[in-house]
Amino acid sequence: MDNENRETDLRELYERERAKAAFLADRVAQLEDQVDDLQFKLDRIKNNKLWKASKPARDVYHFAQRQVDRIKNQGDARGVVKKIQYKIREKKAEKGYGTASFPDEAERARQAEESKGFEKRVLFSILVPLYNTPKEYLKDMMDSVLNQTYDNWELCLADGSDDAHAYVGEVVQEYRSRNENLERRIRYQKLDKNGGISYNTNECLRLATGEFIAPFDHDDYLHPSVLYEYCKAINEQGADYLYCDETTFRESNLNRFVTIHFKPDYAIDNLRANNYICHLSCFDRKLLEGEELYRSEFDGSQDHDMILRLTDKAKKIVHVQKLLYYWRSHAGSTAGNIQAKTYAIDAAKGAVADHLRRHGYKNFKITSTRAFETIFKITYEIQGEPKISIVIANKDHSEDLKRCLTSIFEKSTYDNYEIIIVENGSTEEATFRYYKEILSGPYKDRIRVETYTRAEGEAFNYSRVNNIGAAAATGEYILLLNNDTEVIAINWMEELLMYAQRPDVACVGAKLYYPDKTIQHAGIVLGLGAHRTAGHTHYKQRRENLGYMGRLCYTQDVSAVTGACLMVKKSIYDEVGGLDEGFEVSLNDVDFCLKCREKGYLNVFTPFAELYHYESASRGSDLAGENAANAERYNRESEKFRAKWKNVLDAGDPYYNPNFTLDRSDYSLKVQD
Repeated sequence: MDNENRETDLRELYERERAKAAFLADRVAQLEDQVDDLQFKLDRIKNNKLWKASKPARDVYHFAQRQVDRIKNQGDARGVVKKIQYKIREKKAEKGYGTASFPDEAERARQAEESKGFEKRVLFSILVPLYNTPKEYLKDMMDSVLNQTYDNWELCLADGSDDAHAYVGEVVQEYRSRNENLERRIRYQKLDKNGGISYNTNECLRLATGEFIAPFDHDDYLHPSVLYEYCKAINEQGADYLYCDETTFRESNLNRFVTIHFKPDYAIDNLRANNYICHLSCFDRKLLEGEELYRSEFDGSQDHDMILRLTDKAKKIVHVQKLLYYWRSHAGSTAGNIQAKTYAIDAAKGAVADHLRRHGYKNFKITSTRAFETIFKITYEIQGEPKISIVIANKDHSEDLKRCLTSIFEKSTYDNYEIIIVENGSTEEATFRYYKEILSGPYKDRIRVETYTRAEGEAFNYSRVNNIGAAAATGEYILLLNNDTEVIAINWMEELLMYAQRPDVACVGAKLYYPDKTIQHAGIVLGLGAHRTAGHTHYKQRRENLGYMGRLCYTQDVSAVTGACLMVKKSIYDEVGGLDEGFEVSLNDVDFCLKCREKGYLNVFTPFAELYHYESASRGSDLAGENAANAERYNRESEKFRAKWKNVLDAGDPYYNPNFTLDRSDYSLKVQD
């Protein structure tokens, strides 16, 4: 009995120490992020014109050094020209949106006529809680509803305005009195009190009789075609939850864009980290059975809470990939300044936490990121201490391999891993000396060298080499890793593992940088690039960049991640047959990810697992100017990939909006024809 008690005490002590180590590793990673953030802010101050103007007495050395820094951070003359060209191109692309996209009379008539033939002529109940709404904003909002090309709607208004803003009710009554039709369709109630946004909107719902519900802010604006597009999606796709793309506009000018948010299709990890769906949510009223519309404890982030709850229940979530919602930015709006509603930050964390608990997650942590206070990093609890098998293909390049392994040994805080080096055709004596060194060194129990001897004349096959390594793995998880990588974040394995352990996730990829700290990999988009196969987003942007709508700062679902650093359960690796050896060098990782997606798994990119990637050091470039044979092979494999995944490519990447060009990796808008 004493031995059993002692064993129990030791096990509890071990678990406490392991939890403490995990906490400290995460804390160190957070502090490293803070250092990077402070350095970014310091660099921005130093590059400010006023800062420079205040230092006229600098000597020649400091002047020269400042110019070097400025060239490094801002680009040379060609870079400046490219930035100007980019801005001109974006302005040209933006001309296809705003009022320019509103239907003319002929198109209005066409949409109205087509919608009369819809099998389901659903009644939309548009819910708008009113509170001291400025008269101009109120009229704009109501006009945008009256101007819809689809005519089966009702506008449900619950007015919590105070006596000093009695004109709100007067304006509404003026609209209702225009004709009997509007008197019936504009449903209005003056509330006895202002109960807050959740209470007031729930009162709007009491007025609603429609089959589909669409909450709408009192100071925003709808595109004239939004209800037509939504009803069309309901009829053609059976949608029970819909949302669209949106823009933030300045005050009263619909064409003066602050931001344009072209969104991905439904992506649960994006939604947990960031309420990217936001406006204009519209849903089948049946989804509310047993649910409140808004819960007052989440005021300030009531939409995020509602969206998380209802999308969990929805059977068909449809993203209408058009800019159909206009979010007004002004001094008191969340669009203008999150500090106008500081309680929204805590409410958003609470909404996400409630959602995670409903899904069975425990001991998670939700923290704001440097992108925005309501864009979150979610740290999941790692279950147990599963073994990770790190598979590294290697042919010579012993210095690259040494740098890679040294960084793993010295920086990793996760302890239960093995390294399988798949030797495939090395000829340099230094390589075999290094193998001998590590196999007799302090980490010898963690390392194995599996030798793959190619047949005479057999070409290098990255897929086959990694499949051999995976077959030899004894871990529950496989981590494919290039020999030309170097660990940056000490908790990189934990950051990958916390997602790979989820039953709905297959591949998890890291954020990789070139040695100059520009981005090499931050997720892969299908169809991107000249070959229209797949490409890396945010390519060559600097490490401190926040990314499009903060996407470099939070974990998200993607179609694929690079095999240069990819973690997956061994059971899933085996389930899909590993890497397709028909893709000898290129696109095998993307193909593998798509095979996993075909099985119903998610693929995830996390920016919190960071490594350097000295790309092409091992195998050379695929650019024709540097290696024609490699370029020829890449063309051949690209053709094979396009043929194999034609239907997927034709459908477009669900995590990359079709309003973006496929010619650039920086989320540039597609120029309208």
